[in-house]
Amino acid sequence: MAHKSVTPIKHDMPRSNWPNLPALLPHAPANMEQSLDKGLKAAQARFTGGLSPIALAAAYTDWALHLSSAPGKQMELVEKAVKKTARFAHYASLCALTPKSNQTCITPLPQDKRFRDEHWQQWPFNVMSQAFLLNQQWWHNATTGVEGVTSQHEDVVTFAARQMLDVFSPSNSPLTNPEVLAKTMAQGGMNLVRGWQNFVEDASRTNAGEKPVGTEDFEVGRNMAISPGKVVFRNRLIELIQYAPTTDKVRPEPILIVPAWIMKYYILDLSAQNSLVQYLTAQGYTVFMVSWKNPDAEDRDLGMDDYLSYGVMEAVRAANTITGGQQIHAVGYCLGGTLLSIAAAAMARDGDDRLKTLTLLAAQVDFTEAGELTLFINDSQLAYLEDMMWEKGYLGSDQMAGAFQLLRSNDLIWSRVIHDYLMGERSEMNDLMAWNADATRMPYRMHSEYLRRLFLKNDLAEGRYFVGDQPIAISDIRVPVFMVGTERDHVAPWHSVYKFNLLSDTDVTFVLTSGGHNAGIVSEPGHPHRHYRMRTKTKDDPHTGPDSWSDETQPVDGSWWPALTAWLDEASGAPVKPPQMGAKAKGYAPICDAPGTYVFQE
Repeated sequence: MAHKSVTPIKHDMPRSNWPNLPALLPHAPANMEQSLDKGLKAAQARFTGGLSPIALAAAYTDWALHLSSAPGKQMELVEKAVKKTARFAHYASLCALTPKSNQTCITPLPQDKRFRDEHWQQWPFNVMSQAFLLNQQWWHNATTGVEGVTSQHEDVVTFAARQMLDVFSPSNSPLTNPEVLAKTMAQGGMNLVRGWQNFVEDASRTNAGEKPVGTEDFEVGRNMAISPGKVVFRNRLIELIQYAPTTDKVRPEPILIVPAWIMKYYILDLSAQNSLVQYLTAQGYTVFMVSWKNPDAEDRDLGMDDYLSYGVMEAVRAANTITGGQQIHAVGYCLGGTLLSIAAAAMARDGDDRLKTLTLLAAQVDFTEAGELTLFINDSQLAYLEDMMWEKGYLGSDQMAGAFQLLRSNDLIWSRVIHDYLMGERSEMNDLMAWNADATRMPYRMHSEYLRRLFLKNDLAEGRYFVGDQPIAISDIRVPVFMVGTERDHVAPWHSVYKFNLLSDTDVTFVLTSGGHNAGIVSEPGHPHRHYRMRTKTKDDPHTGPDSWSDETQPVDGSWWPALTAWLDEASGAPVKPPQMGAKAKGYAPICDAPGTYVFQE
C-alpha cells in the first residue's frame, strides 16, 4: 500500500534546501529591543544555572503571602515547633545521660542514606542528625498545605527549601561528620589532602571541558558500542545502524530502536555483557538503531516535526525497505519513546501499517505527573530557558546535567563531595557512568517545542498535538504495546509512564522493573538483585490504578529482557534467512562500519 510519510531528504542536501522548515519560534527576537532583553537574560542565566529568578520569586511570593494571611496555619506551625523543640530537648537530655542510647526522635525517609552509618548513633552526632531531620520536617510542614498556593509553586518552594537545608546538613561538613573525622584521625589528615587533589583535578577538567576521571578507560568502538554492523543510512539528523546477525536464521520482522536524542544511543549497546543490541541479535532478530546527530548552533531551527520526519520516519522507511517490506517491531527509549508514540499515532491515523508492535522504555505520553522535572516547567521558566538557548542556538549538555543533579542532589552532588573530597576516595568508573558523561546538546527550537507542547500544555495526551495538518491521538494506536517503567525513575516516574493505559485502545503489557531510569533499562540477565512485575491488559479490560496494579502483581526475580523477547516472539513470524546488510539497489548502501560517525561528535 502507499504510505503517507514525509519525502526523505538526500544525504548531501544542504541545510538551505531543507523543505518546509518551520517559522521562527514565538519568542525569537523581532527587533533590537527584544534582542536586548534576550541577551540580558542569557547573561543572567550564567549566574543562576539556568533557573529563572522571576519564577522562583513568584513561587516564594505566592507561598509567603498566603502563609501570612493564614493565622491558623501559623498557629499550627508554632505548635509543631514547640512540640518538636520539647521532643528534641528530651532526646538530647537522654543522649547526654546515656551516650550509647539507640533511641531516636525522628526516622529519616527511606531514600535518605546520609545517617545510616553506626557512627551517627553516637553522641554528639546523633543529636546533630536528629536536630537536622526535625528542622527539615518542620520546613516541609511550613511549605506544604498552605491553602491557596498553586501546586506548582508549592512544589518549587518545598524543593528550594530542601535544597537550602541540605547545604547545612551535618553530613556535609568535615567537623560534624563522624565518618570523615574517624578517617581523618586514622590517616593523619591524608584523606583531606587527597580530597583537595581530587577537587583540583575535577575543577581543572571541568574548566577545560574534559570528561571526568576514569572515562578514558572506556572508549566507543573499543570496549563500548562494539556490536558489529553497518551504517546503512545517513542524513543531517541521524545515522541508521544495521547490526550484523549472530544466528543462522532471524525473525522476519526487524527491531528498530529509537533512543532519546538527549543521550548517545550506545546506552543500549554498552559493553559486551550488558548490551541490549547483542542480546536481541542473539535471540534471532535483525536490529536497527538510530544514532542522533549531536546538534550545534547551525541546527537551532530544527523542531519536533524535523525529528519526526527526518528521524523516525526515515528510519522506518529504511528498515522496512532493507528487510523486504516487513513490518517492524519499534522500540523507543525515554524521549525517543515519546517521539515514537507520536509517529505510531500519526501512522495509525494515516493508515500506515508498517509497525507490528510498539515497545516503550521509560517513555511518557502524558506529562501531568512527570515528576520533579515539572518544577522547571512554567511559562516564566521556559521563556527564560528560551532566551538562554537563543544566544547559542542550543541547550548545553552541562546545563541539562546540572538540572538532573539538582533533582537528586544528595545522591549526585553531596554524596560525591563527601566521598571524593572529604573522604579522599574515588568511585570506580563503570561503562554506564562513562556513557552518562558523554552528553549531548538540544536544539533551540526542538527543545522549546518539546517542553511547551508536551510538558507545559500536555498537547499529546489531550488531543492537540498536530502532525501535518491534523491532530493525532494515542487511542488510534492498535498494535500491541510493551511498556517498561522503573521503580526509582526521577526522569520518567513509573506512575506517569503507566498513564499510557488511560489513553490507549489496544493490548498493553506493562512491566515495572527495579532500578532507575538508566540502570533499570540496562538490566541484563544475570545482573544481581533485579526483579520485575508484569501483567497484560487487553483493550477490553477495566482500568486498574498504578498502585493497585503493583500490589496485585507478584514480582519475578531476574531481568525483564527475556520477557520482552518472549513477547516479541509471539508477535513474530517463523525464522528466515537474515537480510543483506543494507540494500544498495534501493538507495541504502552501507556507508561505514558501526558505530558510525555521529556518536563521536563532542
